[in-house]
Amino acid sequence: MTVVLNELLNERDTPVEEVMARHFVPAYRQRTDGTWADWAEVARNLTRIRTAIRSVRIEMLDELTDGRAYADRHVLTVEMADGTSQVRESYVFGSRAEDGRFERLEEVTLVTSTDGSR
Repeated sequence: MTVVLNELLNERDTPVEEVMARHFVPAYRQRTDGTWADWAEVARNLTRIRTAIRSVRIEMLDELTDGRAYADRHVLTVEMADGTSQVRESYVFGSRAEDGRFERLEEVTLVTSTDGSR
């Protein structure tokens, strides 16, 4: 997941849709903090997020794959375009398709700091 997050959030020369096509099936669905989004909604959200951030440091704390089941806990240290920062801890559970791309992710995120410290 570290590679996926890095490509989606830090590698801005590649369009979001191209990165998503590599890592997510067309029927991909994501639930973040209780709200479901389909592939197109996730792409729109990521495009908007890319304009609001300057960079993201990704720290994978725990990661587990069991067959097609996936889970992780990661921390994102986000430097916003306006110079402020946030630290966000996420808990992710999901599943992968036969080809290895994600078909579903469910995520709960906690903002643990808005000044860059944990």
